[in-house]
Amino acid sequence: MPQNTGTTRVGDLAEGIRARRWLEGGSLGWLGRIFVAVSSQQLVVAVLVGVSFAAVCSVIAMWSRPLPHVAVGRVMIDTHVVRVNISSVDFAATEQARETIKAQTPRVYVADTNRIDEIRTSLENLPRTVAGVADIETLEPSVRDKFHLTQEQLTALQHEVINGEPTRTWKSKVASLIITLESRPLLNDQTWQKSTQEGRHSRVRLLNADHSTLIPRGELVNADDPSRLVEFATIAARDAGFMSPLRGLVINYLTTSPKPTYRFDEPATKLEQNQNAETLSQVTRTNPVGQIIFTAGDLLTPAQFDLYRNEIAEYERTLPIAKRMMRGAGLSALVGGIALALAAYGALFVPRLRRDPIRMLGMAAILAGLLFLAVVLTVANPAMAPVSIVAPTVFATIIVAIGYEQRVGLAFGVLHGILVCLALDLDIGDFACILSGVCTAVWQLREVRDRTGVIRMSLAISLVVGIVTGLVGLIERPISAVSMRQLLTDAGWVSLAMLVLGGVTLFILPLIERAFDVVTSMTLIELRDPKQPLLRELQIRAPGTYNHSLNVASIAEAAAEAIKADSLLTYVGALYHDCGKMNKPEYFVENQLGGPNKHEKLNPAMSLLLIVGHVKDGVELAREFGLPRQLLHFIEAHHGTTLVEFFFHRAKQQAIQEAHRQHESHPQEPDDTHIPEEFEYRYPGPKPVTREAAILMISDAVESATRTLTEPTPSRIEALVRAIANKRLLDGQFDDCDLTLKDLNQIVESISRTVTSIYHGRVVYPGGSPARRIERSA
Repeated sequence: MPQNTGTTRVGDLAEGIRARRWLEGGSLGWLGRIFVAVSSQQLVVAVLVGVSFAAVCSVIAMWSRPLPHVAVGRVMIDTHVVRVNISSVDFAATEQARETIKAQTPRVYVADTNRIDEIRTSLENLPRTVAGVADIETLEPSVRDKFHLTQEQLTALQHEVINGEPTRTWKSKVASLIITLESRPLLNDQTWQKSTQEGRHSRVRLLNADHSTLIPRGELVNADDPSRLVEFATIAARDAGFMSPLRGLVINYLTTSPKPTYRFDEPATKLEQNQNAETLSQVTRTNPVGQIIFTAGDLLTPAQFDLYRNEIAEYERTLPIAKRMMRGAGLSALVGGIALALAAYGALFVPRLRRDPIRMLGMAAILAGLLFLAVVLTVANPAMAPVSIVAPTVFATIIVAIGYEQRVGLAFGVLHGILVCLALDLDIGDFACILSGVCTAVWQLREVRDRTGVIRMSLAISLVVGIVTGLVGLIERPISAVSMRQLLTDAGWVSLAMLVLGGVTLFILPLIERAFDVVTSMTLIELRDPKQPLLRELQIRAPGTYNHSLNVASIAEAAAEAIKADSLLTYVGALYHDCGKMNKPEYFVENQLGGPNKHEKLNPAMSLLLIVGHVKDGVELAREFGLPRQLLHFIEAHHGTTLVEFFFHRAKQQAIQEAHRQHESHPQEPDDTHIPEEFEYRYPGPKPVTREAAILMISDAVESATRTLTEPTPSRIEALVRAIANKRLLDGQFDDCDLTLKDLNQIVESISRTVTSIYHGRVVYPGGSPARRIERSA
């Protein structure tokens, strides 16, 4: 027979305590403690992760702090002066000088060669056209109207024809006229008006075929001005050698339906302007120490921003190496201190983070990545700094609070906010905005039960951060119309960003659950739905077990609420804890419906395999249906390593009876009958490691045992519950969880009340049997 279990457990515990004391402070003293700490794999990994995290954050901070964090067009909240003499490019003066050069560049006009060729061809061929015409009335009307020909001009033209071809003199005059048209552009009215107003150069450039010419701007002719056009045509015809009456013919042709001979070439003009502007060297100026770059209340201009950026770069370049190293060392020390605080908090209050190196690395990557995101967004677009300095830290808080718990999210959020302020050289007002978002997120993330909770969280953060941003701006910013307008805009953008952050959280919530191996209340509520596939299968294949699970879930939920444990997780875990019974439901009494017990025909060892096997089957089914890991523990630990008493005692009795029969039939032979030991008839475990799983263990045993009571009065029920709880306690089933005796007493009282309400007394209706005065309601 085995020794007393309680005595054995006490002896083992004492031996373990003595061994731990020997290592930590007994024989080896402080050397033993150092040896134990250094030899811990978790410590080595934690140190490596912490050092790497501190190094990455230090590099980010040292890179970002010297960069300008202001934007053109923003109202400045402080004053900045030149700290070292610098020679900087005066971009405004340079741009002004280049604009002057562009304005003094001649405008370019391109010849309309088709129009000029049309004039040349028409005039050259005119004598040939009229050579055989005897009377002006017989001339083609279109030709007559085009030139407004008279009889006198017709006669004169016919004298310019020899052998049917225009005379050499006539062609020479036409060529001379064309030269005049090429050097005196005809422009439409709009182009001519612009030519008189745009540009400062007194000349314009004419592009004709493969050559260009500069002419005075006054030589441009408005073709849509009749009087100016007639004047030009008269002079051009006269200079070309046309005499009366043929001069009038040329004048009539040029002034009838006039068309421009040149057009303004904007691309060519801009190209020439830019080429001339590029030849100008940049204008530089010296900025002495003490020169004011901008003051509080200034609306930052591009010139001020360029000077500010150059001053920062020059100051950093001329800073002595010793000072630069001291500043870097101080910044690294501060960042390292924050990293140490994060690590210490995780080691003290987050066991899941402390025990898992992958979790450590993942958390460090998330915090460093969000710090980098905050810095990069702020440097890239300082105008959106109110959003970029708050949103990443609030997002980190939300992730950590969901993945672990509220106080961890608060601690990590505050420390991450300090890192952001260090990296971007922010003041206390900016940290107040970050802190308001962190605290509001933690306050609203007590439990993520549904989508409405996440929406409510994002609305609360949006409202609080928007208000705090406005209040901080009223304190720190100069009061002006522009400043107040920017303040309202910043508060609006921050509020909108917090709303978007809530939507992003809702979208990636399943990813957060998988990454941190957690299950939120939202997921648990979905899993408690009776239409879940696994629960539907359990209802169909093992209805008795399903009803048993519902009763256990109600009992366990109330007990969890009594000790402030996770009642929703307990309820859902209880719903699924016996799902493995659906594989062989007929071997469990709640599904036999009064029929024969199949175990009567089996030996106890086979029955044990069938009974114990439902735990393994349940785990496999849970994994197949994708249940969270937290629910798997309820399935595998709801019996712990308890003894299957019924079949153990049956096996023991059968073994004793077999030994008696063997002794009676062969009294002289040695007894080789195997008497089973308790450990052979125990569940494989593990024991519960959470209070919720321990509650389920007690509730499951109580619900089954209460069904055997003939009269389940409150006193009997309470005695039964307390006996079962004490039995599990003495059996060591609660050794691996943090269940206290006070918790155990509260659990017993809660379960007793719940079970009593389930098995309550009923009124005896007429015709009822006295034997049915007490009925079970389950």
